[in-house]
Amino acid sequence: MKWLCLTTAVVFAAATLPLGHAADDHHMSASEDCAKACGACALACDQCAAHCAKMLADGKKEHLASLQTCQDCATSCAAAACIVGRQGPFSSLICTACADACKQCAAQCDKHKDDAMMKKCADECRKCEKSCREMLKHAMSK
Repeated sequence: MKWLCLTTAVVFAAATLPLGHAADDHHMSASEDCAKACGACALACDQCAAHCAKMLADGKKEHLASLQTCQDCATSCAAAACIVGRQGPFSSLICTACADACKQCAAQCDKHKDDAMMKKCADECRKCEKSCREMLKHAMSK
């Protein structure tokens, strides 16, 4: 369902926005990049949450916080991908929340630096946070 929303949102945004101004094109590109980064991060966080659930089931209680963080971050990123992809009126609001969630999720996953899945999640969160902050700069200058 998340990916359907992301794909639909990006296609809809590209097909319905007016063409013309270079600044609008640059903003649209930043929005599309942000939506893609959010979608990729949602996937990585969902995968990491599943990984943390397995670790928790194996008795590693320290993974409870990262499980919950990854779940919340995945949900935030999925919502941001949909809203930003269609350039909805709450794009800046959700992007700010998504960037903050990604920052916290990356910090939580960094506590398990030797785990490849946790490292991948932290890396995707940092990419998503950066992309959201870039999109916000363009939204403010628009």
